[in-house]
Amino acid sequence: MKAGARIIVNEPLIAAYQAASSPHSLRALKSDLEAFDAWCRRHNRVALPASPETVADYLDARAEQGSRPASLARYTASIAKIHQLLELKDPTPASLVKLRLQAIRRRLGTAQKQARPLRFKGPVRNVERDAPRGLNVRALLESCAEDLPGLRDRALLSTAYDTGLRASELVAIAVEHLLEAIDPDARLLSIPRSKGDQEGEGATAFLSPRTVRAIAAWVEAAGIADGPVFRRVNVRRYQARAAVKGRALSSISGRESWDLRKTLPKPAVPARVEYDVGEGALHPASVGPIYRSMIQRAFDRGALPDLTADDLTRLLKGISAHSTRIGLNQDLFASGEDLAGIMDALRWKSPRMPLSYNRNLAAEQGAAGRLMAKIG
Repeated sequence: MKAGARIIVNEPLIAAYQAASSPHSLRALKSDLEAFDAWCRRHNRVALPASPETVADYLDARAEQGSRPASLARYTASIAKIHQLLELKDPTPASLVKLRLQAIRRRLGTAQKQARPLRFKGPVRNVERDAPRGLNVRALLESCAEDLPGLRDRALLSTAYDTGLRASELVAIAVEHLLEAIDPDARLLSIPRSKGDQEGEGATAFLSPRTVRAIAAWVEAAGIADGPVFRRVNVRRYQARAAVKGRALSSISGRESWDLRKTLPKPAVPARVEYDVGEGALHPASVGPIYRSMIQRAFDRGALPDLTADDLTRLLKGISAHSTRIGLNQDLFASGEDLAGIMDALRWKSPRMPLSYNRNLAAEQGAAGRLMAKIG
């Protein structure tokens, strides 16, 4: 098809793709295609149908701007997908595109930057016997205030650690998903859908008594009977206002002296805080910032005594909504669970990611690491 030729949209095909895809996948595709189209316009290239040269040059440009190989692979997949949906010739299998990507991987390396883990007791060797140290989930939970934001944050973090859910899955939890367990103090969490389960086969996760208590305290205080568990809390703070009556004349400003209304008796108003709990679920993008705020508050209260201000700055840069998933992964590994158990607990379909998350711990607890710990 020549540049400028009319593209016929197969609407049933597009509708079928939309119905089969998650909202996150559709947003990612839209974002990737908008970026590709904008680059093509700036460089006087044809986006649809794109040539292998255009795709290869685009990937090189994105790599120069700092995109990692994993991101480039996603951009390539998005370009391929729109060509397939519009029934155009897919340029991405061309040798030129593959060789350019291979050259970028060789130049940049393929290791992905990991989120910093949030482990329950922090970076300890024995998760059962060692005392918490460094940045740890236990300290963050204990540092939460007893107001509505604090109750929500405690329940959110505790649930995230127990289940290893991704942000989108975490905020999708509804009261109706909490099920009774054999242990009367624990609960089971029904997970209707996840990133690795787009067809809605469903899964179940365990909620500890610690988390059950935190959720119960939050939903009771927030008045949540059904629907999303984790919601936005709007905070309104009002300053105290002193009464005018009884003030000395010398304390009244010149402006007030001619405004008699200012000198009339007014009741004192104490400082107060009002909370407004939203109806809808938190946005997935808010989970990471909530974790970082919790860490900052815990540090300010002296609950993380092992950390310096410089440590805190460095650690906060790596904290994301994925930190609890990685932390649980590592705690399971450190406690001696095998790969099959870890994959089952976190609902992994492939061993690639859990092995990647645990590679540093595997090196430390491997044969060489154990020997070095003994000989000092």
